[in-house]
Amino acid sequence: MAIKQKITNTSIKSLTVEQGRLNDTEISGFHARISPKGSIKYYLYYRLNGKQRNYLIGSADSLTPAQARDLAKEKSGLVASGVDVQESRHEAKRLEMRKSLTLGKYLEEHYKDYLIAMNPKRAKQSYQCVANNFKHLINKPLDEISAWDLQQWVTERRKAGKAPATITYAFNRLKAAFNRAVEWEFIDSHNLNNVKLIKEDNTRIRYLSQEEEQALLSAVKERDSRLRDAKRSAVHNKAELGQFIDYFEPLIIMAMHTGMRKGELLTLRWEHISMVNRYLTIRSENAKSKKKRTIPLNDTVYSMLEDWRGQNPEAVFVFEHLGKPVEFFQHPWQTVLKEAGLYDFRFHDLRHHFASKLVMAGVDLNIVRELLGHADLKMTLRYAHLAPEHTAEAVRLIG
Repeated sequence: MAIKQKITNTSIKSLTVEQGRLNDTEISGFHARISPKGSIKYYLYYRLNGKQRNYLIGSADSLTPAQARDLAKEKSGLVASGVDVQESRHEAKRLEMRKSLTLGKYLEEHYKDYLIAMNPKRAKQSYQCVANNFKHLINKPLDEISAWDLQQWVTERRKAGKAPATITYAFNRLKAAFNRAVEWEFIDSHNLNNVKLIKEDNTRIRYLSQEEEQALLSAVKERDSRLRDAKRSAVHNKAELGQFIDYFEPLIIMAMHTGMRKGELLTLRWEHISMVNRYLTIRSENAKSKKKRTIPLNDTVYSMLEDWRGQNPEAVFVFEHLGKPVEFFQHPWQTVLKEAGLYDFRFHDLRHHFASKLVMAGVDLNIVRELLGHADLKMTLRYAHLAPEHTAEAVRLIG
């Protein structure tokens, strides 16, 4: 049962577990509590703007009754002037936490789990993209990372010869992490919207000449042959290993003859392909436009898929490696580009190559638009200049 008495050394020493609480007779709300285990703590109870608070002053192990009384007087004075000392303490704790929350700690302890929950397949890639690209900021408090820090990073990346798309991708992954930090109240805001990025020219069209196309395919075949020889030597096996040593050559053939985006290729399942009707379906959830579309299979793709399916009868995804869907293939891609002597050519440019060959073969631009999955004709018109015979014929009609 609580008792009322001035809090002193004597009264504190005589406080029993059965009494539970000692209310001071001089300072309103100042009291001491004893736990069932005998530990004593000092508190200040108060009301402010209709809210009830019980402010922890400290433990009797570290504060004397006189020290606790002085603190109680100080806090009571602040309350009388309208300060919510409990809220001030919480705010101080939040500020202290923010100072200790570095980018690395935030990524590891908070953001990684969020990425895994939202998209398990892409979580590792997104996490490593931020962690690897911004190592120089990993030990810096989250709320101290500024637009200037990132503007300097952009400048250094450009000096190192990194493509605008590569820089933008990494920056956007970091910005997404900061957006979540604001939502979760780890920081009040960020100014990363002020960072100026180099915009890539979307009108750029890079396609392969006949000689370049042959060089690329020859480099792919050469890679296949090297891996085949290495595998046979490793297991002393002279048996036939199949038409393709792995997913890479089928992937290149498919990209070159369908114009599919990388994301569409890597999410393509065998169930999305009708070998009987000779077409594949790109599901809306896997398409950039979020619209379903079908692409016919020409003889090259059809023949490749027959052989590739025969090698992987149990596979769920068309492009799998060691039983798992393919996620990265940058190393083999860069290797064959170097061997083929191709420069300034991205994997995405195989899509341009597909479209360019269609247009140069006289295919109507609207059909090209449908095959590529463009939302409107504006994007497809980038290829119009590749069909000069059509514009010449149009002018001749009125001659």
